[in-house]
Amino acid sequence: MLMRTDPFREFDRLAQQVFGTTARPAGMPMDAWQDGDEFIVALDLPGVSPESVELDVERNVLTVKAERKSPAGEDTEMVAAERPQGVFSRQLILGDTLDTDGVKASYDAGVLTLRIPVAEKAKPRRIEITSNGQRQEINA
Repeated sequence: MLMRTDPFREFDRLAQQVFGTTARPAGMPMDAWQDGDEFIVALDLPGVSPESVELDVERNVLTVKAERKSPAGEDTEMVAAERPQGVFSRQLILGDTLDTDGVKASYDAGVLTLRIPVAEKAKPRRIEITSNGQRQEINA
């Protein structure tokens, strides 16, 4: 049987759960990286049903919202409740060089993966110039 002996530990745990710490932010820990012509964002959402995840893009702000419900019933007395529950949300500000219309999302093993392509206008391209009737190519 689990025993609670330190009331301050419960308060400290609750404060970390709500506000997070620098090493472990509250809600949705995230990794982000660029792979070729797309940015990839992975958000940890263990125990979250895929149906409770909402993604919205408005201008260049992508909002991820998810809800983790308690596995215990209403009449159940919890002995230990250290896993955060409730509604979590995180906003990502995307640069103008990303294509917000092409965002793709997948959810597997408690990880929400977002793939955000680089906008065509932001990719390097060759510009043809002419000089005295001769054609030359310059990288832009």
